[in-house]
Amino acid sequence: MDNKTLKKWMPAGIIVAIVLIIAMILGGTYNGLNTAKLDVDAKWAQVENVMQRRHDLIPNLTNAVKGSMKQEQKVFGAIADARKAYAAATDPNDKLAADRKLGEQTSILVNAIHENYPQLESNKNVKTLITQLEGSENRISVERKRYIDQVNAYNRQVTSFPANLVAGMFGFQKLQQYEAPAGSDEVPEVNLE
Repeated sequence: MDNKTLKKWMPAGIIVAIVLIIAMILGGTYNGLNTAKLDVDAKWAQVENVMQRRHDLIPNLTNAVKGSMKQEQKVFGAIADARKAYAAATDPNDKLAADRKLGEQTSILVNAIHENYPQLESNKNVKTLITQLEGSENRISVERKRYIDQVNAYNRQVTSFPANLVAGMFGFQKLQQYEAPAGSDEVPEVNLE
């Protein structure tokens, strides 16, 4: 190639190189913004995942605790009733019948404890429920924090120069940060009745 031809193609080559560099910068910035947006979506999906875990776990665990508590309440309630009947009895025959009933109920309790059936452990179950409630709320809190951080990182990227120019061209917009729903500042009630 001679000097004249080289001079003729030089400006076009420079323009092509500049266009390629700009295209690479735009493409890289677009890909970075797209990845950041997908990361935000993934973080929110994880928040929903742990909330679903809580939704699935807590009612079932609460019902299991209620069931064990009912069994214990039945056994201990029968003993309390027998004790009241014994204390209220004035006639020796009534006292004897009440004592026999108290002995029967106490025997049921002793057998239940000895045979471990029905297993009397509602206190342990309540502690497990509390631990699961605590764990579920902590998981949700951690995932919400990760989501908030990811939205913050994305918003910084979308609003920072020169990415904000590319974001505007391709429709990437700043995302709304997580806001707790109304009433979430109130303590939820766990009802074991």
